[in-house]
Amino acid sequence: MQSLPITREHPFDPPATLMRLAGEGPLHPLSFPDGHVGWLVTRMATARAVLSDARFSARQELRHMPYPHPLGQESMTPAIPGWFIRMDPPRHTRYRRLLTGQFTVRRINQLIPRIEQITEERLDAMARAGSPADLVHDFALPIPSLVICELLGVPYADREEFQHTTATALKLDADRDDVIAALMSLNDFFVRLVAAKRDNPADDLLSGLVQSGELDDEELRAIGMLLLVAGHETTANMLALGSWTLLRHPGQLAALRANPGLIDNTVEELLRYLSIIQFGAQRAALEDVWLDGTLIKAGQTLVVSIPAANRDESRFGEPDTLDLTRETAGHLGFGHGVHQCLGQQLARVEMRVGYTALFRRFPELRLVVPDEEVPLRTDMAIYGVHRLPVAF
Repeated sequence: MQSLPITREHPFDPPATLMRLAGEGPLHPLSFPDGHVGWLVTRMATARAVLSDARFSARQELRHMPYPHPLGQESMTPAIPGWFIRMDPPRHTRYRRLLTGQFTVRRINQLIPRIEQITEERLDAMARAGSPADLVHDFALPIPSLVICELLGVPYADREEFQHTTATALKLDADRDDVIAALMSLNDFFVRLVAAKRDNPADDLLSGLVQSGELDDEELRAIGMLLLVAGHETTANMLALGSWTLLRHPGQLAALRANPGLIDNTVEELLRYLSIIQFGAQRAALEDVWLDGTLIKAGQTLVVSIPAANRDESRFGEPDTLDLTRETAGHLGFGHGVHQCLGQQLARVEMRVGYTALFRRFPELRLVVPDEEVPLRTDMAIYGVHRLPVAF
């Protein structure tokens, strides 16, 4: 019985075993660490079908973890109020409705000048500090952290606290007690912050949610935690890993420099090609379902492999090739269905602004260590790099 393939042979590619399975078909029996037997989904059409079908649930208490997790079976408990990504409609719908207006294309476009300013300030600081630099610490992590802090109303001065606790909570081989302590610390951080917003509301998302009167403090804390974690971890890793990818594909980078209008395509292709949600999305069957001629039994967990689906050769020609001119519509970098990433427009803008400014400002940017010495985030739920030493 196959367990979830997690060992990467190349930093930019999914595990070879995963791609071999994808070549054999869309569904594969999957062995879980707790003994559960479910299914691995490896083709685009099947992945989209599962993610858009209400018979497959996102509820946390129903889904088995496909990889060893520090909290083990403790992770299979109902999601706390406000943690809407682990809920089904109508509970999910209520929370999402309250937030949707904050992440529209129009609202995000209004933020572009500030995102550009933040980006230029970080590049200024890099230039002043001089070469070499760590692109994660000096560029990729601060930009989305600053942006989400300003959007939520989180003091950026507290970034050391929330970045450390977030990293611990997402680390797959962390000690159980350390993960619990990190989650409690993050919760306490938002206890103080929600109380401060009640006493002194400002023009930010969290203050607006407090003043709406539709959420209690427990819900406000959970939503704040979720948006803060998702709002900086995912984009930070795309900025760093995407920059490395472009440096290692000089022909593609040259094409982007020659034609800056390719930046939108570049962002979408990097999202497809890298697929940083490396272990996919989990769903639990609420009833017996026939899927691609296979009977999925009620209670079984399906792992929808985002990396495999985004390399599906029936959907994307030569999927293992980075091609910034490719038509990428339909990729699963932001998921699919009712749980498609709420902040995807913000992430797109941050990447578009970030890549453009970085390679314009530092045209001689280069890696200063061999590829094999770059520490990969294979130990984290969100893939990327821990550090990226560069010179300019």
